[in-house]
Amino acid sequence: MSLIKQLWWIIVGLMLLSFGASLFIGVTTSRAYIEQEVRIKNADNANALALTMTQMPKDDVTVELLIAAQFDTGYYRRIELRSPTGEPMVSRQADEAIGDVPDWFVQLVDFRVAPGVAVVQDGWQQFGTLTVESQNSYAYRSLWRSTLKLAGWFGVASLAGLLLGGWLIRGIRRPLHRVVEQARDIGMRRFTTSRVPRTRELGDVVEAMNQLSHDVGDMLGRESQQLDVLRRRLQHDAVTGALNRDAFLAQLQIHLESQDFRASGTLALIRISHLGQVNEQLGHDGADALLKELVTMLEQLAQVHGSGMVGRLNGSDFALLLPRLDDMAFARQKLSVGLKPLAEARDAVIRFPGALVHYAQGDQRGTLLSSLDGALSMAESQSQQDLVILDGHRPKSLFESHAEWREALQGALDEGVYLAHYPVLDQGGKLLHFECPSRLRLNRQWQAAGVFIPWVARLDMTTQLDLAVVDAALKDITQRHQPVGINLSGESMRDAHFALELRARLSARPEAAGRLWLEIPGNLAIQDLAHFRTLCKALQPLGCKVGLEHVGAEFTRIADLHDLGLAYLKIDSSLARGVTQSHEQQTILRGMATLCHSLGTLAIAEGVETHDEARALFELGLDGVTGPGIRHNDKNGF
Repeated sequence: MSLIKQLWWIIVGLMLLSFGASLFIGVTTSRAYIEQEVRIKNADNANALALTMTQMPKDDVTVELLIAAQFDTGYYRRIELRSPTGEPMVSRQADEAIGDVPDWFVQLVDFRVAPGVAVVQDGWQQFGTLTVESQNSYAYRSLWRSTLKLAGWFGVASLAGLLLGGWLIRGIRRPLHRVVEQARDIGMRRFTTSRVPRTRELGDVVEAMNQLSHDVGDMLGRESQQLDVLRRRLQHDAVTGALNRDAFLAQLQIHLESQDFRASGTLALIRISHLGQVNEQLGHDGADALLKELVTMLEQLAQVHGSGMVGRLNGSDFALLLPRLDDMAFARQKLSVGLKPLAEARDAVIRFPGALVHYAQGDQRGTLLSSLDGALSMAESQSQQDLVILDGHRPKSLFESHAEWREALQGALDEGVYLAHYPVLDQGGKLLHFECPSRLRLNRQWQAAGVFIPWVARLDMTTQLDLAVVDAALKDITQRHQPVGINLSGESMRDAHFALELRARLSARPEAAGRLWLEIPGNLAIQDLAHFRTLCKALQPLGCKVGLEHVGAEFTRIADLHDLGLAYLKIDSSLARGVTQSHEQQTILRGMATLCHSLGTLAIAEGVETHDEARALFELGLDGVTGPGIRHNDKNGF
């Protein structure tokens, strides 16, 4: 039996016990009092009537009339006059009619009152013995009414007591439920915290569990910071903090091969012209400060566009990658605004020539960088416009105007989304789920996300696309009976209406929802943690799995995610590729897997190219792999 039921039984039992005791004491006390009063009344009435008869003539008619007159008042059950020898002389007796009092109550109370007895004198001789017994129906009625009033007041008091008890129990149940939920969360390695209740015993338990969650969060924070130190040492420039050449080029290659929004955007190359002279004019520290300010400005521009990144390719060249941003004129204007104060704030003559080019899925990394470098060198040597746009590399748009794009996208969404299938496998080669990037039929061909995502975002159709992808995923699960993973955008994560629509779709198909894996880019989730937290809590009861993809630098914030119950993290391919040759990468990945497991979260590596990499990753403790080198075979695994 639950504690709440036991408390209710205790409350009800105490109330019934108090009512029974009160009723017993009240009825017993009233019964004794009434019996005493009736006994006195019988004695007084008998003495008064005997005295009257003593003073009156003793003929039979007079005596009988006097007794009859007294009896007819209706207050007596029996009046009887007997001779000194005990023979009845006059007797009047009535039935005790108690019609408005239940028989069980009469039998329970059962008044036993002695009749009043007095002697009637005739001069100096005894004329007879008079017996008077009052009618008890009045006593029963009086006691019954008082009992009903007592029961009524008890009912009112009981109702008030039940309401008060319900309020108190609810005050106990709410923190008790929170304690139970927190204990379950900790058992599932979700280290949540709860408000400390006022109940001292529960408060002590909650404080202890909150302290545990706090300690775990601190531990995760320290461990993730240590791993980030190793990662930054491996991937970042020591002076500026930007990605080093190898790490940036690896990220650029990942974007060119990706199947999502990262597959197209703008790539910019910025150069500090004549860095050697600038170093002589500003000094070593001044030049380093200039480099840091430049990287800071570029990173701020990258953060505005969500998934951008900055890299240092050599001493004077810096690259800026802006996924999903196709408006290079806008990018050039923002760069010009940011670079101008850097040049004007110093006495030295500083120029920042640069070049911008559009990239898309399938472009060659070397070709893009060569074209940027050539345009930049020409602009630097000829003192042309500082920021040059390479229009020749912009691919021809499928449609000419916004209206044509909107009409085409709406038609493609109405026709339905196609989902590609890329397996995510565990160590035994068993399927965890299929990664399913979306495809839309545009210009009579199925186009990858990198082609239409920029226009979807520009036309504010992102949530509409995500809902269509969800519908396609649920349909695919219903037909194939296999788990499916899909991406959600940051715009949808922040849209309350999208969350309601998503909950409605998942609630309507609970079996399919249990096989649905939803993932959001790690940097977008961390940048807007409040909305991501709200979305996770809304989706947890529906059975679907929520995770993060492309997790790299964001892993330092894992301590902020310890209470969300994330099902999995997909570690960025820049950390997974080449893991067999890099001991630093192996150390980082082993630590990331350990911290994920401490939270009950799967660690999955992206971008795995070979079976050797997959085996090395599994030996490091990762739970799953996906990438171009992973193929699913129902019989033999991968």
